[in-house]
Amino acid sequence: MSDKSIPSTTTPDLISTWGVNLEAAVCEQCDWSYLLPAGQPPLYCPHCFQAALTPLAQQVAYLPYTRPPELVLPFTVSAEKLGQAIQDFAHQIWFAPGDLKPQNLQARLQRLYLPLWLVDSEAQATWEAEAGFNYDVVSHQDKFDDNKGGWTSQQITETRVRWEPRLGRLTRPYANIAAPALEEYIALQQKLGQYDLPAARPYQAGVITAAVVRLPNRLPADAWPDAIPVIQAAAAEECRQACQSDHLRQFRWQAAYNNLNWTLLLLPAYAAYYLDDENRPQPLLIHGQSGHVSGPRRASLKRAQRATLIIVGVAVAIFIFSLLLAALSILARSLLAVAVIGALIAIVIGLLALAPIGIAWQFNRSNVKG
Repeated sequence: MSDKSIPSTTTPDLISTWGVNLEAAVCEQCDWSYLLPAGQPPLYCPHCFQAALTPLAQQVAYLPYTRPPELVLPFTVSAEKLGQAIQDFAHQIWFAPGDLKPQNLQARLQRLYLPLWLVDSEAQATWEAEAGFNYDVVSHQDKFDDNKGGWTSQQITETRVRWEPRLGRLTRPYANIAAPALEEYIALQQKLGQYDLPAARPYQAGVITAAVVRLPNRLPADAWPDAIPVIQAAAAEECRQACQSDHLRQFRWQAAYNNLNWTLLLLPAYAAYYLDDENRPQPLLIHGQSGHVSGPRRASLKRAQRATLIIVGVAVAIFIFSLLLAALSILARSLLAVAVIGALIAIVIGLLALAPIGIAWQFNRSNVKG
């Protein structure tokens, strides 16, 4: 394979190649590098929200890859769907931190583009595998049934697979095979989900004027090994179809790959955050097409403790009122039963006072990985 050469890029080069006035910056906390519109106020890192981005000025040439993309997926999630997804996320958290409010998340939304490689390749290979063909075996099973007056015979059809060896040669082009342009891509994909890649459009400068672009940290040479298993899986399925079989196993091939062509695609996402009890930002990522929200879910132990204190206060008030009724029962003995019932209710409510803290603790424990 042949990789694109990496130019010695400067800020003026960014303007001429991207068609818009951009500047490079890096987060010194998480080491993510970006391109962002020049001249805007200091921006916090949309990945970790732990630190403001540091401009790179004349150090742009040290970034792994700064060329513009060929394709961009547009933001297609509607404002209504995005707002509902944010609201649902906030409402799914027990005793959510006070800062976790839909209006706060909406106000902090940042448009973020994530890079992905697409590679075209022609594969020439010899292959061998075992092709499986389904066939039915009919048998009969005798069963004694008192309700039917004795023995009955039941027909049973069982599907089995006949395996046969197959081999052949294959010459096929494979287009737009996805390969990670980020070392963190697999984790990001698990959080965000799949994208509708065929909806990509040619890059135009205007689409990134109000967004931050995450730069690749994997070059095509690094991403190529991740594309090979995808091509092999596609080839195995084509071989199965060529064999007209129902299954294929132990697929092996010796392949050569020619005419590799790499395309950089930008995927749309929104970034936001909320503050937890310690005022630490908890970053969120939102799919730019589906609106799916992903990020750490943290209940507020402080809110749970306040709820506990309120419940304890109610229990104490009921208990004191019950004691007053017990004292007044000297004058009206019928009040004694009410006082006893009130005291029992106070004890039950007091025991339930621990529930909010337990719920919040268990919620955070079960969502420890975010």
